[in-house]
Amino acid sequence: MSPPLVVFDLDGTLVDTAPDLVESLNHAVTQAGIEPVTYADLTHLVGHGARAMIERTFALRGKALSEEDLTWQMKEFVDFYHRSMPGGSLPYPGVIAALDRLQDAGLRLAVCTNKPEMLAKRLLEGLGLIDRFAAISGGDTFSVRKPHAEHLLSTVANAGGLAERAVMVGDSLNDILVARNALVPSIAVPFGYSDVPIESLSPDRIIQHFDELTPELVKTVLDRTKK
Repeated sequence: MSPPLVVFDLDGTLVDTAPDLVESLNHAVTQAGIEPVTYADLTHLVGHGARAMIERTFALRGKALSEEDLTWQMKEFVDFYHRSMPGGSLPYPGVIAALDRLQDAGLRLAVCTNKPEMLAKRLLEGLGLIDRFAAISGGDTFSVRKPHAEHLLSTVANAGGLAERAVMVGDSLNDILVARNALVPSIAVPFGYSDVPIESLSPDRIIQHFDELTPELVKTVLDRTKK
């Protein structure tokens, strides 16, 4: 039987990237004469990509944003973010120990994020985590992205796993929806970048800390959803 595969979201799930995302955003928008923003201004948009954060920042400051402006703002954001990685971004408490437990038990790991693949790999490499994962897919890896089922299903396939033996771990609506659309069970964390309480999204299981993510929990979630 194929070993279970645990697929993780990245921003807000494995790694707290908010400080560096906001710093990169402010680097870009201040060059357009926009007043810097804080994480509190953008809470639910952190982790949804540079475009969403740039658009929200311009709207927040009452400044028009043309497609031309958006193009160079995106470039400034991505270039700065890439240069500064991993910056202040850190794995959430308990992540490393959880990955150790899962791998020691023979489970496979993968990442499915809407972050561009190049940036996702650069971040994981900078944190010394890249070799942990059998597959890493970004929002530009395939022709679709979360919450489209094929983003998760293709990640599972690239990791050498089976959808019926996979679990998705995430922090927000796109993660829960992609799991539901792919008929894969979900485990949610409440400390990420969701703009609504994670309970309201009805994941199959919620963990409060990565200490709770064990091979036994993965097996329990898989078994329950197969009944």
